Amino acid sequence: MEKFWLQHYPPGVPAEVDVDQYSSLVQLLEDGFSKYAQRNAYAYMDRLFTFAEIDRHSAAFGAWLQGRGIARGARVAIMMPNVVQYPIALAGVLRAGCVVVNVNPLYTPRELEHQLKDSGAEAIVILESFAHTLQQVIAKTSVKHVIVASLGDMLGFPKGVIVNFAVRKIKKMVPTFSLPGHVRFNDVLDEGARGKLQPVTVGPQDVAFLQYTGGTTGVSKGATLTHRNLVANVLQLEAWVQPALTDTSRGPVPEQLIYICALPLYHVFALTVNCLGGIRLGTLNVLITNPRDMKGFVAELAKYRFNVIPGVNTLFNALAENPDFQKLDFSSMRISNGGGMAVQQAVAEKWLKLTGVPIVEGYGLSETSPVATSNPVMSREYNGTIGLPFPNTEIAILDDAGQPLPLGQAGEIGIRGPQVMAGYWQRPDETAKAFTADGFFKSGDIGVMDDRGYIKIVDRKKDMIIVSGFNVYPNEVEGVVAMHPGVVECAAVGVPDERSGEAVKVFVVRKDPALTEAQLMDFCKQHLTGYKKPKFIEFRDELPKSNVGKILRRELRDQKPAVQAKSA
Repeated sequence: MEKFWLQHYPPGVPAEVDVDQYSSLVQLLEDGFSKYAQRNAYAYMDRLFTFAEIDRHSAAFGAWLQGRGIARGARVAIMMPNVVQYPIALAGVLRAGCVVVNVNPLYTPRELEHQLKDSGAEAIVILESFAHTLQQVIAKTSVKHVIVASLGDMLGFPKGVIVNFAVRKIKKMVPTFSLPGHVRFNDVLDEGARGKLQPVTVGPQDVAFLQYTGGTTGVSKGATLTHRNLVANVLQLEAWVQPALTDTSRGPVPEQLIYICALPLYHVFALTVNCLGGIRLGTLNVLITNPRDMKGFVAELAKYRFNVIPGVNTLFNALAENPDFQKLDFSSMRISNGGGMAVQQAVAEKWLKLTGVPIVEGYGLSETSPVATSNPVMSREYNGTIGLPFPNTEIAILDDAGQPLPLGQAGEIGIRGPQVMAGYWQRPDETAKAFTADGFFKSGDIGVMDDRGYIKIVDRKKDMIIVSGFNVYPNEVEGVVAMHPGVVECAAVGVPDERSGEAVKVFVVRKDPALTEAQLMDFCKQHLTGYKKPKFIEFRDELPKSNVGKILRRELRDQKPAVQAKSA
């Protein structure tokens, strides 16, 4: 297909990137470890870890796995938040020729059991705070090796001891658990260091990660991401962000970039941007273990002249509203990557005004490693789009039969490129449904492409509200409501309605406690056509969110209504 959007690429961004310069992620990781050995790779609880240390520890971790007979291609689950053991374990698993299964630490026993059984994981690395969840299901899985980490493992004496005591005894964040035969993380490193990591030949088509989708459309499925998928996306990303990284208008180019890692590393966005991309570029990643502790998070930010902060709309909004964050020095910041959910105009404008750096919105899915499109990194204003297709990437807007639609028509976003997954793990039926005959992955998102190649998402297929036969896209309604100065955040869903089939209901968290339903209804009347205007408004103290900060419309839809809120 003709890539007409290339003529609108920013200067210096290539149409194609050599995604085959590394045969595997292992080669990419080891290249970074060697090239940047003396640099600091991670900041974790005020302790700095060099690339050489991550190299040494991950080799020991990999050697331990091999010593336990865990063979090439075996699946190893990692169930940890942003702690320094995460990148060590991840690199160790890959270097041993195994497959990483990323697991959300907040999973319920049911969710964990499904993922461990589905992946066939033989081993798991888990933070002790979540070990009680594993205890409930491990007997029903094929897990034979359990490695338990604690927050203070890598912090040395006496700090590590103090941290672990505080977490266990004072904050009581470690429920009692029993996992007979488990091994402590530090013991794994000690034992592995006495052995030697045996090099394993890993090729571009070998599986590197099983990245499970959220399961919003049914049972959670593992997106099978190959070494080539991830290598490609890291290199595509690197090419795309170069203009901002080399720009001298914001002062001298830093010798080493400092990334804030607040999004969870087990999520594909931070995995690619922070973890793998960070090793490729030799960045310092500041690990934020609990970004919901806003006071502690902002205090950590204050210690660093950071350059790059990936986030989602809710994270940027929470930071911009925080009085202590507002006092920080943003003069070193170069990129704010936005993804995971739609960035709202009100949040984008607030962030730009405060920091002087725009939120650069991109788009992708677990199935695309994740990034498929992005706005140019030197953009200065919000445009409501997810940008242009990445280098080496084709985007088509498809009809229900999987055929391309003319420009300007809304249809399903189809993605074809080296970052697109091999398929769903052991689900040939689902894989077949997910691709067109000519290899486009069907995203499930409805979008429109303009004559420059910029794409606007109108919404997820499943989230669309149909009012009297008219399509209403929640993103549009939410974008308007969020513009009201008395609103912190909001979510729009469809609710049954006798007259119109469905009606629009908006859940709102107030910034101004005095804001009334009538005031907000009047505001919506000014900005939305009749059928798009909310019929009901319900104020809430908070909205349900995923581990990445996405507002879960599904949960709001599925909840039994309190008293049906006032209608217009």
